[in-house]
Amino acid sequence: MIHVRIQREDCTSCSTCWETCPEVFEQNKDDGFSQIKERFRVKGKITEGEIPEDLKNCVDDAAESCPVSIIAIGDA
Repeated sequence: MIHVRIQREDCTSCSTCWETCPEVFEQNKDDGFSQIKERFRVKGKITEGEIPEDLKNCVDDAAESCPVSIIAIGDA
């Protein structure tokens, strides 16, 4: 499993991550910012997730495409 974190406080709601990797990221219906999909969340946190290895490329692409670099991949 691979740890993923997003810094929602710096999110611009540009939609890049959830369009690039909709398997892992989604738009929060209340504030419009990015969040981790529920099935991957760590302890229910919308900012942290554990993803399987087969989704790493998808998350890498989203992280590289994010204009404000708020997606971190790696150690918890």
